[in-house]
This record gives sequence, C-alpha cells and structure tokens, in this order.
Amino acid sequence: MLKTRAIVLHKTKYGDSKLIVDMLTREQGRVTFIISIPASGRGRMRKQMFQPLTLLNIEYDDRSTRQLQQLRNAAIAVPFSSIPFDVYKMSTAMFVAEFLVYATRNEQANPTLYDYVENSICWLDACVRTAANFHLVLMMRMSLFLGLFPNLDDAGSGAYFDLRSGCFTPQAPMHPDFMPPDDAAKMRLLMRMTYDNMHLFAMSRDDRNRCVDIILRFYRLHIPDFPEMRSLEVVKTLFK
Repeated sequence: MLKTRAIVLHKTKYGDSKLIVDMLTREQGRVTFIISIPASGRGRMRKQMFQPLTLLNIEYDDRSTRQLQQLRNAAIAVPFSSIPFDVYKMSTAMFVAEFLVYATRNEQANPTLYDYVENSICWLDACVRTAANFHLVLMMRMSLFLGLFPNLDDAGSGAYFDLRSGCFTPQAPMHPDFMPPDDAAKMRLLMRMTYDNMHLFAMSRDDRNRCVDIILRFYRLHIPDFPEMRSLEVVKTLFK
C-alpha cells in the first residue's frame, strides 16, 4: 500500500458506479485509477472529490502490472475557498488541468514538479488580486521542472527565439519553428513574470492570448502528441 499526495487532472465515467481518474501523484508521477462510487453517495469516496485540480491524500495498492490502479482511500488534503465559486478561477483551473493532462502524460516520480504544481494551485485559490496571467506563469515556469526552460543567453533586443532549441539567436534559424523579434520579446517578458509580480505586467487580451499560443506551440514541439486544447478558447475570453 502506498500513501501519497495527489492532484486530480481528469475523470471519466465508467459504467454506472465507477470513475476512471487521472492524477499527478507526488510519489509515483502520473497514475490512472479506477474508483467505485456508491450510488447512495454515503461511502468514503464521493464523485465531488474528483473535480479537476482537487488536492487529495490518497492510499492505493500499487501494482506495476496494472494499467488502472485500485484506489483504497482518499481525503481532501486542502479544501478550496474560492476556486469552485469564482467563474474566472474555475475556468482557469479547467484550462490548467487539461494542460497538465498533456504536459505530464508520461511523467514519472518528480516531487519537485509536483510541489510546484500543488503550490501554484494553492496560490490561485488564495489569490485576491487579478489572476489574469496565472496560466501564463504556470506554463512558463513549469517548463523548468520538465527540463524545457528556454536558454536566456543572447536574449537581447532584436533577437529571434528558436522554438526547437529553446534558445535566442541573433539571426532567424534555417527552419520555420522560430519566433520573430516581436514575439521573442514576449518570451523574454514571460520569463520575468512570477505569481507575485504578474499583476504589474499590463497585458491586453490580444497580447495575453498571443502568449498562450506561443507557449503551447513551444510545448507541442517538445512533448510528443501534445494536442490542441479544448479549453483554450474559453480561457482566451476570460480577461480583458
């Protein structure tokens, strides 16, 4: 039996009384569970516990030969105070959860990455300022824990950004996967942003959405089978 913290990423109904739930766990990385939910709703595990980005303490019988692990026990680790009740935060959380499904699909145990994501979710729940740039910071900073963070050498004015190598260059690369200087400047801006200072960066909706597109293009080049995100259009309409 293994006990660990876990973040719910996605759930799918299976039959009348079961859920298949993808989670990012601190001890084992990505794990998929099959979970029985009593029809009466009186059991220890209720379907409301498996909403996207819910933080859980879980216990399960870890069998490496199984594709679907059996969850034995689960309890809310950190109750949310604002995410489920704020339409902007909830929509952002849905986007982040979908992003994490693809970005961590093959992730093995990575406690540092897990802690970053959990701390980010707690920050969003506690945030009282605008969180318009939250998803940009999370995606950009998470690349550091995945070994994808861009190289800042040669990141001067007028530089291009090579999406394949993750480097800034003084000339355009000899392939189509690069950002021209105007968009490369947005990459430099994104790498300066943190949760604590992001409210100081005034961005229009168009600029923010362009940054989302740039980051997702970068991830698609470096993570196999990273698809188009269904929640992208929703998050693009959230903030002015």
